[in-house]
Amino acid sequence: MGDLQARTLTGRETTLPAAAVAAFKTRLRGPLIAPGDARYPEARQVWNANIDRRPGLICRPGGVADVLSAVHFARAHHLLVSVRGGAHSFPGTCVCNGGLVIDLSLMKGIRVDPVRRTVRAEGGLTWGEFDHETQAFGLATPGGTASDTGIAGLTLGGGFGWLGYKYGLASDNLLSVDIVTADGTLRIASATEHPDLFWAVRGGGGNFGVVTSLEYRLHPVGPVLAGQVWHPFAKARAVLQFYRDFASATHAQLTTYAAPMTAPDGSKVIAIAVCYSGPLDEGERLIAPVRQFGPPLADQIRPMAYTALQSMFDAAFPPRNHYYEKAHLMREISDDAIDIVVEHFASVPSPLSIPFFQQGGGAIRWGDTAYAHRDVLYNLILVAQWRDPGESECHVRWTRELWQALKPYGTGGVYVNNIGREEEDGADQVRAAYGANYQRLAELKQKYDPENLFRHNQNIKPVV
Repeated sequence: MGDLQARTLTGRETTLPAAAVAAFKTRLRGPLIAPGDARYPEARQVWNANIDRRPGLICRPGGVADVLSAVHFARAHHLLVSVRGGAHSFPGTCVCNGGLVIDLSLMKGIRVDPVRRTVRAEGGLTWGEFDHETQAFGLATPGGTASDTGIAGLTLGGGFGWLGYKYGLASDNLLSVDIVTADGTLRIASATEHPDLFWAVRGGGGNFGVVTSLEYRLHPVGPVLAGQVWHPFAKARAVLQFYRDFASATHAQLTTYAAPMTAPDGSKVIAIAVCYSGPLDEGERLIAPVRQFGPPLADQIRPMAYTALQSMFDAAFPPRNHYYEKAHLMREISDDAIDIVVEHFASVPSPLSIPFFQQGGGAIRWGDTAYAHRDVLYNLILVAQWRDPGESECHVRWTRELWQALKPYGTGGVYVNNIGREEEDGADQVRAAYGANYQRLAELKQKYDPENLFRHNQNIKPVV
């Protein structure tokens, strides 16, 4: 491995001497991958094929010692740094151009304590891998809606999931994290150790360091009553009005989503998806209105393993398609907002695109963390998806036009994990994500990362 070209924190090009890179490599247990390495083309890829970045180096730590070495190397050479967990983010902030990617994908250790109902999991795990272990003991914690999402990125941004109504956000269930901060120190952050940092990482994203492991509280979760009903798109307005009224009345008892989508036969439909965790007879009583309304074209609601629920939408969002995302948080869904969604979806340019309402409320309303939007009841996520890279402009434009039309009906806030491309959304959307918490987060950023080493994210800038 010879001299390498890389990019610094300020965007300047720099040369990494071969001797320095070789010395770094000898300190690692995991691989160090550079351009020209046969592993490089695969290693730089992420879930979203719309992201095409070329890092200067990719470090795949075998453990915490490697993470420490990587942070020290980045500091010594003033390198741009990005941190990769599950690599599932829409804007692809986990991979940078020219800088050092700290890729945690080999760090998949997990240990469940079924007596204390806790789990310690490393930052490279996906939710599918996490749930596989915890469900062996009939336990779970709230965690996303796709099994290939990384646990770390989702949790650090807040962490919506199917169990949110009952147990809150994924970050609400954190007991501690191990985190390598910008000074190259491994810290434990919990309610009793560095509590200010612990507050910040529960919603503050990757701004405060490399989280190498996370300790969660677990809950008894057996088979859930879950699934979807489908309605014809011709009844879309009435279905979404029903969804709004039903979800608003039951937000503390079950989680419900709604989405216009294109069925496998090419027809447009409206789906309502539900999840209830608890006694199945009580779940059947609560969900009965969903099954009775319409009636639906198809009813796929049934008792299922929690792991089956977590992977239910995997096929709708496969890796290496092209994706683009925008979102609004809402306290309510007005008839006018419903009309806008229905009208725009009628002319959606891709059958793979899905705008969907994700329900908040329930236990999500409580908690003192960096996540700032406890009072909202809906997260409307606009997901464009396509296969031909030559069509990107068309699909991005459709999504942005729908987002703009819905702007008057949102709170002005946004869930940080749903912020789109940083070159478009920038600082305004980050401030919108953190609202009243932004100033406190900026002060903590100054304390723990004053030089903004961890900036290739939805970035909170240190207070100057």
